[in-house]
Amino acid sequence: MKVIGKEKTYEIEKDIDSKMTLNGEEVNLDVVSESTDSFHVIHDGVGYDVYILEKDELSKTYTISVNGNQYSLQAKSKFDELLDQLGMSSLAEVKADNLKAPMPGLVLNVLVKEGDSVSKGDAILVLEAMKMENNIKAAADGVVKSIDIKKGQAVEKNQVLISFD
Repeated sequence: MKVIGKEKTYEIEKDIDSKMTLNGEEVNLDVVSESTDSFHVIHDGVGYDVYILEKDELSKTYTISVNGNQYSLQAKSKFDELLDQLGMSSLAEVKADNLKAPMPGLVLNVLVKEGDSVSKGDAILVLEAMKMENNIKAAADGVVKSIDIKKGQAVEKNQVLISFD
């Protein structure tokens, strides 16, 4: 797997015996997972606090913090690189057609109107579910075609909330 940073690219491999190589050289890491997005890593007697600050599983991009320093990374498997070489990586891009409710809840606020252009990651609406407010975000760039719900409306899981062009 390649991990691409702003200034460097790293080749990382892990074999079936959990041995890890970095750019062809074997490295020994002691990794303790403190939570889903928090780790403590020891390498050559030096400790590192690693936090995943942002992650986009679809594009395999991550923002991490290592001992307070932030880094933006992208992970590419051999399959991802092959798709790039064949010019097929754009086939995996998401086209927004309909925004569906990820869970049952109550629409607290609609943050867009018909005709608005939205970018991937923009907050579209606020949905209350299980006594928590959830910002529902755009999965891709698009233009709001229709809003099929209104503020104060109860919605069911997978109900179409907003349609996009």
